[in-house]
Amino acid sequence: MKRSDKPAADGPNGPRLADFLCFAIYSANLAYGRAYQPILKELGLTYPQYITVVALWEEDDQTVSGLGEKLFLESNTLTPILKKLEGMGYLTRRRDPADERQVRVSLTDAGRRLREKGLGMNLVAASGLKPDEFSRMQKGIANLRDNLIRHAQAED
Repeated sequence: MKRSDKPAADGPNGPRLADFLCFAIYSANLAYGRAYQPILKELGLTYPQYITVVALWEEDDQTVSGLGEKLFLESNTLTPILKKLEGMGYLTRRRDPADERQVRVSLTDAGRRLREKGLGMNLVAASGLKPDEFSRMQKGIANLRDNLIRHAQAED
């Protein structure tokens, strides 16, 4: 990478860790993980397992490749998550009859029932942001992510 995200004006001892946007996002992600812990523990899921189930609540019966794109996960990362969720009885995987190269993922009834518990989680209040600020922040971070992905693809 040619440039860092450090601020233009360094202090007398150079940039501080807290001045890096990437560190702010990374550490916020860790804080989010801690905030999610109580509900994830109750559901018996990890965060990656939880967002996989949420993506299937949104659109059931997806291909593994389509689900991976939606979650920004490579197949070698997603497959163990799917195997674990299948072992827990929350989803099924099967070859697509129209294209045997594709594997389709669908929620079971138990996976759909997780929604009742899982959607009760609301971290807007915990964020300390007003609902409109929270929405703007989410859109801004998604825009930042998309811009960084486009930049990385252009560099390849």
